[in-house]
Amino acid sequence: MKKSLLLLLIALSTNLVAQRVKVISGDYIFLKGEKFLKVIFKFNGVTFEKNKISEDEFIAKRVAEIEKNKGKDEAGKWKEDWEYSKTKTFQDKFLASWNKNTDIEASVNFKTTKYTLIVEPTLISQGFFGGIGSIPAEMSSKMTFVETENPNNILMVVEGIKATGDNVIGIANNNDRIAECYAKTSKMLALKVNHYVNKK
Repeated sequence: MKKSLLLLLIALSTNLVAQRVKVISGDYIFLKGEKFLKVIFKFNGVTFEKNKISEDEFIAKRVAEIEKNKGKDEAGKWKEDWEYSKTKTFQDKFLASWNKNTDIEASVNFKTTKYTLIVEPTLISQGFFGGIGSIPAEMSSKMTFVETENPNNILMVVEGIKATGDNVIGIANNNDRIAECYAKTSKMLALKVNHYVNKK
């Protein structure tokens, strides 16, 4: 028991060090003085798990697993929840976390903002729920800030690295764990934005 707890603590500390946001190009200064930010969420080209399978392959694999263990009805419910999570839950989690951690208000509904943030996951691992042996979900992503009226004008590209999705007692639903990855990614980016735009 003690050994398992120690291994869990080591894994958690490693995750805390690994997860971060990294500027690939540009800087945060253009956001200084901005009050609003439009956000666009994309889900093209994302891969899943260590072997980097496509979304279609990931869905087929999950549906087959759930059908085998719980039947077709449950598999169908999972697929519906997946589509809802992609278009609603993941986005809501990202936006709520952003708006909690920075003064620049973000929304998918803004039309006239000067800048737009495009959020794209690149690699997602769903993790595993199993008590003390639970494995958090993990997500890496690409976040691109562009001029709203001229999207070809890229102001900054940020890489989100290994954001984890979990809580102290674990999260049973795979999609909810991934949603927490969106929240964590957003928080890390928002705190960086706040730091640099408020820097004297």
